[in-house]
Amino acid sequence: MSKSPVAPSQDELAALFRAGLAPAGLSSGVGKSMKHESADKHVSGEAIYIDDRLEFPNQLHLVPRLSDVAHAEIVRIDVEPCYAIPGVVRVITAKDVPGELDIAPLTEGDPLMAQDRIEYYGQVLLVVAANSEEAARQAVAAAIIEYRELPAVLSVKQALEQEFWVEEPHVHQRGDSVTALSNATHRLQGEVEIGGQEHFYLETQIASVMPGEDGAMLVYSSTQHPTEVQKLVASVLNLPMHKVVVDMRRMGGGFGGKETQAAGTACLAALAAHLTGRPVKMRLSRQDDMMITGKRHPFYVRYDVGFDAEGRLHGVDIKLAGNCGYSLDLSGSIIDRAMFHADNAYYLGDATITGYRCKTHIASNTAYRGFGGPQGMVAIEHIIDHVARELGRDPLEIRKLNYYGKEDGTEGRNITHYYQPVEQNLLHEMTAELEQSADYAARREAVQQFNQHNPYLKKGLALTPVKFGISFTASFLNQAGALVLIYTDGSIQLNHGGTEMGQGLNTKVAQVVAEVFQVPLYLIQITATDTGKVPNTSPTAASSGADLNGKAAQNAAETLKGRLVDMLMRNYDAQEADIAFSNGQVRVKEHYFTFQQVVTEAWLNQVSLSATGFYKTPKIFYDRSKAAGHPFYYFSYGAACAEVLIDTFTGEYKLLRADILHDVGDSLNPAIDIGQVEGGFVQGMGWLTCEELVWSEKGRLETSGPASYKIPAIADVPHDLRVKLVENRKNPEQTVFHSKAVGEPPFMLGIAVWCAIKDAIASLGNYQIHPQLDAPATPERVLRGVTLLQQALNGRDNVTERDESDFTSSDKAGLVNVLAVK
Repeated sequence: MSKSPVAPSQDELAALFRAGLAPAGLSSGVGKSMKHESADKHVSGEAIYIDDRLEFPNQLHLVPRLSDVAHAEIVRIDVEPCYAIPGVVRVITAKDVPGELDIAPLTEGDPLMAQDRIEYYGQVLLVVAANSEEAARQAVAAAIIEYRELPAVLSVKQALEQEFWVEEPHVHQRGDSVTALSNATHRLQGEVEIGGQEHFYLETQIASVMPGEDGAMLVYSSTQHPTEVQKLVASVLNLPMHKVVVDMRRMGGGFGGKETQAAGTACLAALAAHLTGRPVKMRLSRQDDMMITGKRHPFYVRYDVGFDAEGRLHGVDIKLAGNCGYSLDLSGSIIDRAMFHADNAYYLGDATITGYRCKTHIASNTAYRGFGGPQGMVAIEHIIDHVARELGRDPLEIRKLNYYGKEDGTEGRNITHYYQPVEQNLLHEMTAELEQSADYAARREAVQQFNQHNPYLKKGLALTPVKFGISFTASFLNQAGALVLIYTDGSIQLNHGGTEMGQGLNTKVAQVVAEVFQVPLYLIQITATDTGKVPNTSPTAASSGADLNGKAAQNAAETLKGRLVDMLMRNYDAQEADIAFSNGQVRVKEHYFTFQQVVTEAWLNQVSLSATGFYKTPKIFYDRSKAAGHPFYYFSYGAACAEVLIDTFTGEYKLLRADILHDVGDSLNPAIDIGQVEGGFVQGMGWLTCEELVWSEKGRLETSGPASYKIPAIADVPHDLRVKLVENRKNPEQTVFHSKAVGEPPFMLGIAVWCAIKDAIASLGNYQIHPQLDAPATPERVLRGVTLLQQALNGRDNVTERDESDFTSSDKAGLVNVLAVK
């Protein structure tokens, strides 16, 4: 891994600028491990988020009133008591909206505030604008709301029974799965429930809005989709889009939760600013944020699988039912992606994959890192484990046996169930490399030996693959724009349509521009994402931030570089081959210039030093009527090996070690990519282990804060975590410098931990019985899985309770160690 070059101090840089010299030896383009452009500010607290912005003396604060029933008709809203609270300026309800009330991203069904009907517990009914947040919060509680309660659908199974959809089911089919299943040597059926996940970004939903001249609005929004916020603010206020500018410098986390869900906060703040003529800020409390916003979709999966004596899949029928909440939001595309990834790395044989978009009376679930893909992958990994237990084989053997073939179409086993070829399949060689580096065979033997001699502490080991398609499943979103400005002192300003949420996108895009011009990174300043600079942007999502915006910035930079080259060719009677940009200098025949000198000469020769760039992803198409196409530009690959220790007496567990090998093509920034892999793995592990969402029988989210909802902490990260990027494997597609996306694919590496926990439980039955373990695998669920397996093994209804005397001294020591690190 390359070290980051040390940039000159500000005094040294100023002196170099005054001398008209760009320092040599400091090219900081792609492939180098540059630190995050805001790293120092993050650590020192100097990074400015929306809540850090200076407040105006007349700024108002906005607080929402939420419904306390899941499904009801609104009989009466009385806001008069709110005005008795000192400092209250305006109480706003649905009838105060001058434009469109609905802020749904694609169709309809997402009202900014409930008008006649309540669809979930926590829906916004009204907001209060006051001189202080405290006054606004006190006032919203004073409003009188009368309901007429209606029956509520609160589970996926209930929605399936009633065929209660937000959108009609969709089917992928290849071959005849019914015949394949009936003719298979072995056949299994089963089900698994997969929980949702709270985004738990550190910065909750927030927006600050300043009204301007002629009804214009300047909106500071913590959003992954500034253009969507711009469009919806304009729609709510009945304004054309050019009246609204959205500024987004950085988010304190997003993970998909600020792709569509940020719009409500921004629209409410803009509405209050419009009605009062004063600046308005709305910052949700953690509890309000968790109650109002949607989560990762919980899934209920049923499967029927046929396979031969070796474990090779011949036919599958997988039914994926997603809990979409009360409205469509992005659920259509999310369930589609779950269906696309129901194969993960495996050729399924004849396959039928059905995706159900179930409507329930909870908050509308939304985008989350992986966008449905993780749920589809968990389903097939659970199936592979089930097959392995049925045959008494190591699950890794079954996984490798069913991998997609190579690009040569070996036995026709490289075509997905939606008819896209699997190209540049790296999983065979990656699995072999990880097996060796993680010492899988020896550790498998050691785990089995440990389990034979420890009746209550059990270890589990699993190695699982990842194949993840890169591109928006809504193909029109696969586009991006950028704006690059060069100033006469040689410094460069860069703006693009992507948004920075801590993932290092701005750093990577700046490195791309630095690579084109061959200048040091500190000469490039990235400014806040601004709808007034780059219009009609796509959300920063689907792992495509660097792919799309990096390419757009590269396009703009190459346009400018082309202009500089053309000027130098004219002025020095040179050919293009005579001109080279390198290390902050430009060679023209035998002449050498600094980058600044060339730029100044261009300005004197009246050459434009600003350019826009644009990029659209090629090769993307999907025919929904045929359930076939090429929805992904390429696939990213990964593999993880996880070893866990569980206590069968309590269900507690500990991740002891994780080995990860991940494919990022030709990395733009190895340090940032490794950080993304580490973070994605831990977040994925959290989803499948400790992050449990619980709703009451009334539809209230009971886990609405950090006291009851647990994300992974530092102690949950294994002491032994080994992460490596695949080397010497460029992306064959024409991506930005042949790199690959890294935002979402590592998330699914966490599936290895869940599978390792199941492996530990299965050891109780000598790996002959498949444990029933839904996700997340909380200690309670692990204990239940242990108990159910023991009941199946012993053939009795109750398992004798154990007391401390049952433990050997080695068991007790191990248990103490487990609890100590917990």
